[in-house]
Amino acid sequence: MRFRFKKNKIKLLYTEEKNAHKYPGVVDDFFEVMAIIEAAESEQDLYANKGLRFEKLSGQRGKKNQRSLRLNKQWRLIVIIEKDEDDKYVLIVDIEDYH
Repeated sequence: MRFRFKKNKIKLLYTEEKNAHKYPGVVDDFFEVMAIIEAAESEQDLYANKGLRFEKLSGQRGKKNQRSLRLNKQWRLIVIIEKDEDDKYVLIVDIEDYH
């Protein structure tokens, strides 16, 4: 699937590994999940990969249609599935520490 970044800091992490020290022990996992997103043909492929635990979030995040992808036990990649004239894409919102 195509993807875009909502925050420049996550884009810079992806393109230049800038400020990788702010995400201890998760950068390699981030790149693995980004490769899975890029290889996916649709969001169903993300749901099918059980290790990602791709799920819609509840509460205020759910109202914003945010979903999470598991990076490891502690960290989650927050995304939104959006659509444009070319089809659906993944908007990468942020990396969150869930503990």
